[in-house]
Amino acid sequence: MGGRYKAYPEYKDSGAGWLGEIPQHWNLVDGKRVFSNERSASMEGDEQLAASQKYGVIPQSLMMEKTESKVMLALKGTTSFRHVEKDDFVISLRSFEGGIEHSAYKGCVSPAYTVLRAEKQIYADFFRYFFKSTPYVIALQSTTDSLRDGKSISYEQFGYIPLVLPTIKEQRDIASFLSYETAKIDTLIEKQQQLIQLLKEKRQAVISHAVTKGLNPNAKMRDSGVEWLGEVPEHWEVSKLGFLTNEVTVGIVVTPAKYYVDSGIPCLRSLNVRAGYLQKENFVYISEMSNALLSKSKLAAGDVVVVRTGQPGTASLISDDLDGCNCIDLIIIRKSPKLMSKFLELQLNSEFAKIQISAGSDGAIQQHFNVEMAKSLRIFVPLLQEQQEIVSHLEYVLDRIDELQKISENAVTFLQERRTALISAAVTGKIDVRDWVPPTPDHRNEEAA
Repeated sequence: MGGRYKAYPEYKDSGAGWLGEIPQHWNLVDGKRVFSNERSASMEGDEQLAASQKYGVIPQSLMMEKTESKVMLALKGTTSFRHVEKDDFVISLRSFEGGIEHSAYKGCVSPAYTVLRAEKQIYADFFRYFFKSTPYVIALQSTTDSLRDGKSISYEQFGYIPLVLPTIKEQRDIASFLSYETAKIDTLIEKQQQLIQLLKEKRQAVISHAVTKGLNPNAKMRDSGVEWLGEVPEHWEVSKLGFLTNEVTVGIVVTPAKYYVDSGIPCLRSLNVRAGYLQKENFVYISEMSNALLSKSKLAAGDVVVVRTGQPGTASLISDDLDGCNCIDLIIIRKSPKLMSKFLELQLNSEFAKIQISAGSDGAIQQHFNVEMAKSLRIFVPLLQEQQEIVSHLEYVLDRIDELQKISENAVTFLQERRTALISAAVTGKIDVRDWVPPTPDHRNEEAA
């Protein structure tokens, strides 16, 4: 990590390529000599626990609360489950991202999981960080290719991976250091994520205001006829989308996969359509012959495509480089003489359109959007020159917002990388934090300044 952190005075070769050198006085012990494979049956009154990479091992009820979703409870009881004590670890590895989770709770877990219980004196929080460190996760990956197939690592595979074993005092010192430093980083990450969310909300508000109220604050207004929308500029037309374009149709719906070829004409799907832009990776392709046969769904530059299922109403403009391509299961709105395509795209992605799409569904976005619904959408139509002014204004303002969002996203990435690097450096002995003490309140204020 360099800079503010010092190294230990002496090191030795660990003999493990993923670990490198470790402090001279640290021990290195195989996992099976530190943790046993605990197979004791669940006890009466044990609460069912769930294991996740994000929250560790926690009660099912708490998991449901945190994830706002239902978690599968054992329908036939938990008599075959394994008992878990506080500070046990559970192997729940279902991917190659790391999955040995710490339990701060007593309870029971499914027999599909392996329960690890310390056989030597350890400080659990140290290993909570160690098992999530990048070097250790790399070691887990190297034990078996089956991790990439979604299979759980076995106790035997875990047992042969060496674990560092500093003194208990050092384990506690390192865990305390990481708890303090990662909490600071997490606070900074949370602030950046809050800023990103505010920028997203600001972006949406700017779009919605411009496409429903215009840019002139002094324009004469009239009642829109829509109770929740209020007034609109007096000279704006309000019309159903079906009256503004020659055609609203749909892309290939029936067995599109039968037309797929390895290369040819790009064919857009809903996963390619984002609000205001097209994701140009993960295209599928159809042949030129199929594209000619499927002319009804062929796209032209200036058309607007809209997602039907998943995130219904999400719209994007077809750019010049995709003129002549095709699409699958998307609403297609042909270029209109009364509407700039970019203005229509912006309006379809506004809160005004989202509320219309969700109407009659108790405020929840409907999961399916069809041609008739699209045709019935009310659209505001300024004069073409005013549409151009609104589009130009929004492109400028949104570019500024997007730049700020990108800066915050880069900051989050940097902070996450720093957090990961700090944990790895501390738990593998690359930095010496034995003399570290938590800053006093005065020192914390100096750091903040």
